[in-house]
Amino acid sequence: MVKYNPELKAQVVGQFLNDKMSVVELAQKYRVPKRQIQYWIQRYRLGGIETLKRKANKRKFSTDFKLSVIDYYQTHDESLAAVATKYDILACQISVWRTGFNRDGVEALRSHQKGRPAKVKRKKKSTSSPEKQNEVERLRAELIQKNKELYETRLENDILKKSMALFGPSKDDAKHK
Repeated sequence: MVKYNPELKAQVVGQFLNDKMSVVELAQKYRVPKRQIQYWIQRYRLGGIETLKRKANKRKFSTDFKLSVIDYYQTHDESLAAVATKYDILACQISVWRTGFNRDGVEALRSHQKGRPAKVKRKKKSTSSPEKQNEVERLRAELIQKNKELYETRLENDILKKSMALFGPSKDDAKHK
């Protein structure tokens, strides 16, 4: 979202230039920071009304373009703001490129992948050897057999509980108590 629309910027700059209002008065009237108004005025003086319009989001610049901007800034006697206006980019972006170039060379100007790498889904390893497959099949069969035995034992236990509830304890159970 854009904080200030281009019409407001043009109106503030116009009042500064035509109505001779001070930056402080404009800041109070429009509730905009003084530094922001000074920045708009500077951009207008360097590049005209077009510099106050909204820029496209997420612009990507090639390494060659970044190098040419840095080279132009270093070889010509112009301010950072003037170079930024000439190339239609922000002055702070030129400063970041220049700092990176001085520190790491051309490598700092190359585009790098940003963000967290995507998660890679891993496939389950299949037991490929026949010995392991036979072992797995044997264990499955054993598990099925154990589950059947457990089921039958539970059924027997349930039958005994029901018979105890219906008929009461037998004589053998009374002797053990």
